[in-house]
Amino acid sequence: MGMPAAQDRYYTRAEVLDFPEDGNRYELVHGELLVSPSPRSRHQRLVGDLYFAIRLYLQRFPVGEVMTSPADISWGEDDDTTVQPDIFVIAPPDVGPKEWIELSHFHLFVEILSPSTARFDRFTKRRLYQERKVPAYWIVDDEHRRVEIWTPQATAPQYESERLTWLPPGATEACVIELDALWRE
Repeated sequence: MGMPAAQDRYYTRAEVLDFPEDGNRYELVHGELLVSPSPRSRHQRLVGDLYFAIRLYLQRFPVGEVMTSPADISWGEDDDTTVQPDIFVIAPPDVGPKEWIELSHFHLFVEILSPSTARFDRFTKRRLYQERKVPAYWIVDDEHRRVEIWTPQATAPQYESERLTWLPPGATEACVIELDALWRE
């Protein structure tokens, strides 16, 4: 189960980036170490389906670049944070070949819930993404077949179980993703 490896210790970004490749995903939010195991196949299928839908949309409306983790997203060298959202869309100022540390403009972060990451995704990382003003954060809940939509100013999520509609800055038409297609077996 994903839980902080040492709750009484403050970790730095540099320490986490030096951890060995051992199959776990290490993330850091304000010095708190978040550890989760490799994702399951269902999780990866959802990541792939959503990535594909967003990529097709961005090919028609090139207002950003979609990527998947592993990635080490931080907001500066001195930041005590490094996260790996399942899917993220980089905004135009940061599109192109850059180091992870150079990215700071995003349109969207997406996390697919799993038993080992639900608490982190819903609380720890959600608060961080709101604090960092990520314009849209989707939490995909496969078990309940719905998506929680968060914005920086939201105090509660908007729930969507039929379709996701997303209009990033600069686009003239919204990205619409029918959720029935995600829940297919």
